[in-house]
Amino acid sequence: MKVRKSKKVVLGSMVLMLAISSLVAACGNKSTTGNGASDGKEAPLDVSIMTILLTPSPAADDNKIKQEIEKATNSKMKIQWVSGNNYTDKLNVTLASGDIPDLITINDPFTPVFRNAVTQGAFWDLTPYIKDYPNLNSKVSKTAWDLTKMQDGKNYGIPRPRPAEADSFFIIRKDWLDNLGLKVPTTTDELYDVMKAFAEKDPDKNGKNDTTPLAAFMTPPADMGTLATIENSFTGANVKNDKWKLVDGKIVNTALLPETRKSIEYLTKMYKDKLLPEDFASLKLSQASDLFNGGKAGIIMDKAGTMNDHYELLKKIDPNMKPTDFYPLTNMNGYNPKGPGFSGMVSIPKSVPEAKMKRILKMVDTWMNDDVFAIQQYGIEGVDHTVKDGQKVINTEQLAKDNGPDFNQIVYVADPYASSTKVYFPKEANDLFMKIQDERAKTSVADISIGLYSPTAQKLLPEFEKKVQDLKTKIILGREPITAWDDFVTKAKADADLAKMSQEMTEAYQKRSSGAAK
Repeated sequence: MKVRKSKKVVLGSMVLMLAISSLVAACGNKSTTGNGASDGKEAPLDVSIMTILLTPSPAADDNKIKQEIEKATNSKMKIQWVSGNNYTDKLNVTLASGDIPDLITINDPFTPVFRNAVTQGAFWDLTPYIKDYPNLNSKVSKTAWDLTKMQDGKNYGIPRPRPAEADSFFIIRKDWLDNLGLKVPTTTDELYDVMKAFAEKDPDKNGKNDTTPLAAFMTPPADMGTLATIENSFTGANVKNDKWKLVDGKIVNTALLPETRKSIEYLTKMYKDKLLPEDFASLKLSQASDLFNGGKAGIIMDKAGTMNDHYELLKKIDPNMKPTDFYPLTNMNGYNPKGPGFSGMVSIPKSVPEAKMKRILKMVDTWMNDDVFAIQQYGIEGVDHTVKDGQKVINTEQLAKDNGPDFNQIVYVADPYASSTKVYFPKEANDLFMKIQDERAKTSVADISIGLYSPTAQKLLPEFEKKVQDLKTKIILGREPITAWDDFVTKAKADADLAKMSQEMTEAYQKRSSGAAK
C-alpha cells in the first residue's frame, strides 16, 4: 500500500509541476515572432525593413548604433538598404512581387503603384490603431496625417515627420553678398541684380571669372527642379508635386496662370544673360550640388536644415567660412514654401499578422522617444560624440561613418527649427536661422494639391506635364518664341480633360477640407 501511495504522490507531483511549467512558459513567452523568452520578458521583435540609403555604404548588421536602437526598442532588425538613385524602381518591383518586408519606406504615397496596392488590400489601415501610441500622435503633426490619407480618407502608413517651415528654398552665400556690398534680395528684380553681380563681379574675390549665380538643374520629364522655385515666386503657388493652385475656391493648373508666362520670360532672360549654367537642362541634382559645394555657385535651392552638409564641404575649400556665411532667404515676392510636414512614410503589409503589426507600431513609437532617437542623432558617447559642459559635441565625420543619419530614413523626429543645424551649428548661427524661420512662417504657402486624387489626372497628367516642361525648356533655351506658350495655353484652356482634372481635384480638396473641419 505504501508503495502504491508513493507512486500516486509522485505522479500527482509531476502533473502539478508540468502544469506550473506550462503556465510559466505561457506567461513568459509573449512573443508574436515565435521566439521564446526565458527571462519572463517579451522576446525581441524580428522585423524585416526596406528603406532608402542616401550615403555610399549601408550600416552593417553589427553596426553599434543599430544594436543600441534594437536594444532600446526590443527588436531585431533585418534592414535592406536600397540606394536612393533607384529606390522607386526597387519599390515598384517589390510591391508587384507581393513579397513585402514587414516595414517598408514609401517615398511617395501618391504614385499609382502604391494607390493600387492599397486599393487591392495589400497594406494595413492604421487609422484605428494610431490613438494607442502617444509619440505617433504627438510627434507626427496632424497636417502630416491629414495629407497622407488615401482617397478613402484612411492612413496606410506612418508619415516620416519633417519640419513644415524652412522647406527647400533659396540659400545664398552671404559672404558673396558682403564682398560685393549687396543686400539680401526679397524680390525677383533684386534677385536678378544679385545673380548678375555674382556672374560678372568676382564675388569670391579670386581674380577669376569662374562663378555662376545659381546651381540650377532640371529632372525630365516633368520636374523643373531649381527653376520651379523661381516660377513659384511669380505664381505664389507651391507646386512641388502636381502643378496646381487654389484660385477663387477652385483648383487650377498653374500653366494657365499669367504669372507663369512672366516667370518663363524671366528665366529666358536669365539664360540669355548667362546667369544659368549653360547645360542646366541636362544637369542632375548631384552635379548642381557639386557646383555649390565646390564654391562655384552662389545660390542653391535646399532645406535650411541641410546647411551643415554644405558647410562641411565648403569649409574644406575655405577654412575661414562661418555658418552665418549661409543665408536662407526669408521670402521672394512675399512667397516662401511651407513643407507638408512629412517626407514619405513607412507602411506595414497585410501579410503581417495583426499582433505583430501592433508590435511594429510600438517599436516605431518607442524609437521616437527622445532618448532613443538621440542614439542616431548623436551616436555613441566617446566614439561619435563627447560631453563638454553638459552639452554633446558631435564628431560629424565619425557619426557619418557610423551611419547615424541613415537611420533617419526609417524613423525620424522633426525639430521645428531644423534640428540638423541646431546639433552642429553654434548659438549665433542658430539664433539667426530661427529668427528667419519665424519670419518665413508668416508668408509660407503649402502645396494644397498633396494627396488629392483625380482619376483623370492619374492617367493623363504626366503626359500634360511632360509637354509643359518640354515647351518651357525650349523657350528658355531660345528654340521657341514666347508666343508658342500663348498658343499652348489657349489650347489648354479648351482641353476637356484638363477641365475634368481641375474639377476632380477641386472636389477632392473640398471633401478633404470638410473632413478636416469636423
